[in-house]
Amino acid sequence: MKLYDCHPAPNPRRVRIFIAEKGLTIETQQVDFMGREQLTEAYQAMNPLCDIPVLELDDGSHISQVNGICRYLEAAFPEPNLYGRDAKEQGLIAMWDNWVANNGIASVADGFRNFSKGLADHAVTGVRPYAQIPALAERGRQRTEDFFEDLDKYLGEREFVACDRFSTADISAFIALEFAQRIKLEPKEDQLNIKRWHQAVSARPSTQA
Repeated sequence: MKLYDCHPAPNPRRVRIFIAEKGLTIETQQVDFMGREQLTEAYQAMNPLCDIPVLELDDGSHISQVNGICRYLEAAFPEPNLYGRDAKEQGLIAMWDNWVANNGIASVADGFRNFSKGLADHAVTGVRPYAQIPALAERGRQRTEDFFEDLDKYLGEREFVACDRFSTADISAFIALEFAQRIKLEPKEDQLNIKRWHQAVSARPSTQA
């Protein structure tokens, strides 16, 4: 297998952490995001969605999208389990992972992609050019701050995001907080539950790799 990766980007890091949690070693190849390598014909032949990362399987086929890649790896390498051992865990992890993606990662992405000079004509992932909308950048920043507030409240009742153990929902939430630094946002001083949780996740070997 080979992972088409991009070290500065948040979604490839989500997959790298997942791979590290699984204890796997997978060859990587860097994709030049700012050079628009993901929009070339060669890359589109491999991944018509033009996003990063992409997992190339041993039979030459390709899987993109974070959940697509991680679901494949979970099925191929079941332990340690990160998507849920039973129906209840699977439902809870899917619920919280989706909430984090929509309210955390997507909010930061709006703040970043609608502001960064390097993405002036590519405010949305993909081959089509979409202009930046400054109002979306501001809304993204506000939604990110709201995400911090809500997550801090939820983490006051639990050690991990979705259930009583580390899961893919924790990976997504960790990346949301790390990605938010790109738009110069971080939890407030009194949001101690997030700080406690983030410190614990930051100490895991998978997030330090």
